Amino acid sequence: MNLNATLFFQMIVFFVLGWFTMKFVWPPMLRAMDDRRQKIADGLAAADKGKADLAQAQARISLIEASAKTENHARILEAEKQSAGIVDEARREAESEKARIIAQAKLDAQQEIQRAREALRADVAILAVRGAEQILKREVNAQVHAELLDQLKAQL
Repeated sequence: MNLNATLFFQMIVFFVLGWFTMKFVWPPMLRAMDDRRQKIADGLAAADKGKADLAQAQARISLIEASAKTENHARILEAEKQSAGIVDEARREAESEKARIIAQAKLDAQQEIQRAREALRADVAILAVRGAEQILKREVNAQVHAELLDQLKAQL
């Protein structure tokens, strides 16, 4: 066979293959990568929101502690005016109120953190399943793999 004809047909096949790839293969791959990039950005935004919520909760704890200290100080001054026995009782009440307020604020902050973490874990599990779907090019049945997904959530 003629070497020039062979090179000519190979060039034609190469260009047809290049055109086919650019027309039918490349756009879905780019779309999938853009979707994944967006989901990752959404997950990071949710994590940042969780951090901001944590910072707000810590600021509330600080304000509540300051308020409790102010209330405690006011109660102590008032109690000193009345008598030494009443001072001791007021101190105990103020400390228990302070401890209760601080404990409640910490509990609220922990609950808020836990809610944010659970939401982030659920989002990450969904992203993992969707990523697996893209990789495997088939539907991953979440009901069949529920135990595996629960383990993934626990590890995250």
